[in-house]
Amino acid sequence: MSDFFELAASRHSTKIYDPSIKISEDELTQLLEVAGKAPSAWNLQQWHFLVFNKEETQQRLLPIAYNQKQIVEASAVICILGDLEGNKHIDPVFDPGVSAGELTPELKEILANQIQGAYNRPEYPRDAAILNSSLAAMQLMLAAKATGWDTCPIGGFNVNALISEFQISDRYLPTMLITIGKPLKAARATDRLPIDQLITFAK
Repeated sequence: MSDFFELAASRHSTKIYDPSIKISEDELTQLLEVAGKAPSAWNLQQWHFLVFNKEETQQRLLPIAYNQKQIVEASAVICILGDLEGNKHIDPVFDPGVSAGELTPELKEILANQIQGAYNRPEYPRDAAILNSSLAAMQLMLAAKATGWDTCPIGGFNVNALISEFQISDRYLPTMLITIGKPLKAARATDRLPIDQLITFAK
């Protein structure tokens, strides 16, 4: 397994893929399982993964993503969907812990009240959907790199067209597309701002 710091430093956004290379559904599922271990508020896992791994569906996605060729040349594309109704996961997330004696019913009720209070705030569902699904997205890209696949996150796509074409429930907010594949051309390493420009130590 790659050293994490080497792995993180070597991950760059790849936009030119070898279209002849496919990724199996089993391997995609394994990568998404790792992505799903990302942290989330109250462990509600406010994400869903919409997988494009067939030529026909990737072709349908192409104009929605403004004809970026990587959409059809990548081995697969994952649409990260943020869950606007993560509070519906309260029982499936907490009940196993209650049954195992790891969580008291009283504590579950306290947590459930906290969650429902947050989801009653108008801005919270969208903020939580974006924040938590982005954590899963980054974990997916690192998992892919660790297993020899390159990725690229894409924010440039027509959200309304995506929702309409693929009949996405209004429960979900598309937050990004992630292409996965093997590069035909090495990704360009980009410069970073000096870290001292990005850090403020609170006083």
